[in-house]
Amino acid sequence: MNRSAAAVEAFLEMMAAERGASPRTLDAYARDLDDLAAALPAGRDLRGADTADIERYLARLQAKGFAPATAARRLSAIKRFFRFLHAERLRGDDPAASLSGPRRARRLPKVLTEDEVDALFAACADDKGAKAARLRCLLELLYAAGLRVSELVGLPANVLRGLERTIVIRGKGGKERLAPLTDAARDAVAAYEPYRDAFLPDGPGPARARAERFLFPSKSKQGHLTREQFAVQLKALAARAGLPADKVSPHVLRHAFATHLLARGADLRVIQTLLGHADLSTTQIYAHVLDERLRETVETAHPLARKP
Repeated sequence: MNRSAAAVEAFLEMMAAERGASPRTLDAYARDLDDLAAALPAGRDLRGADTADIERYLARLQAKGFAPATAARRLSAIKRFFRFLHAERLRGDDPAASLSGPRRARRLPKVLTEDEVDALFAACADDKGAKAARLRCLLELLYAAGLRVSELVGLPANVLRGLERTIVIRGKGGKERLAPLTDAARDAVAAYEPYRDAFLPDGPGPARARAERFLFPSKSKQGHLTREQFAVQLKALAARAGLPADKVSPHVLRHAFATHLLARGADLRVIQTLLGHADLSTTQIYAHVLDERLRETVETAHPLARKP
């Protein structure tokens, strides 16, 4: 194995062990680095590539008509690789550190209208039993507080204590924030509480002890309802509500929470706090969603916008 191949292998091992990169991600990194290596001048290996080599490679991608997103992904792999080489002292500089990829247009998030959210709630209003009570509780909490799905399914069991009007959410990076609960959300939690034990693993043991810590216990390895399980239930509910399944997900409801608040006059910084965004620019995307909707409304409804 030559030096470059060994360096790539060490890089991929690091990404798997320390960053938890999936096999698919590792395969993509390996392909991207192989592609750069194949584009280098004869006699130059990947470890010896310089800034000019990488710039020429990126220019070649552009000339071949590669999408900006593809070029940006390949540059990301290249930057990670050379950052690793520099950190491991396998070379004295980082030739990719100063490079920036093509700017990708920021996608506006998918958002449900208020009527569509109402349709979701209506679809589960008449259902009875433990699973129905849990789904209603999940839906109310998600839309009431704009939680990330990982925050929602991982809520601790002590949320049941006292049913306060606010709950403490532990978000990204372990940062805590307060999330308000609507009366409807508090009622849904109270209605779900008698059914909660039905989802605990049978009998005493470590699995049951782990699951008892969560508001939404489960027999899963994590001890709580998984994100995937909730997403499947939500898509089934969307179908019953007459909504396209691919339009509804836990994250889309988080977007709906923020967009509907903003549309009704909530301050952008308040929404930033509620969502747990570290940077206001992340929250500002919801203002762009409203701008786009206003534009579409004018183009479709204003008489002067109609084509002759």
